[in-house]
Amino acid sequence: MPIYEYACSGCGHAFETLVRSGTVPACPQCHGTDLHKLLSVPAKPADSNSISLPASPCGSCDAPGSHGGCPFASAMN
Repeated sequence: MPIYEYACSGCGHAFETLVRSGTVPACPQCHGTDLHKLLSVPAKPADSNSISLPASPCGSCDAPGSHGGCPFASAMN
């Protein structure tokens, strides 16, 4: 049962959820199921003072919590 990160197309809420086989995840805010799976960024090592996030794929999204890129970039193309 892996944990995945998603962004909801309906309300834009980004969240993590445990996905059991045969289930469809839903947004905890609006309960929508039109979700985009996000690329997870590895956890920062405990002894490191800083971490560099990858650049946004479209080059326009620097928003905190964007996980290195806009979760809706593929929907805009």
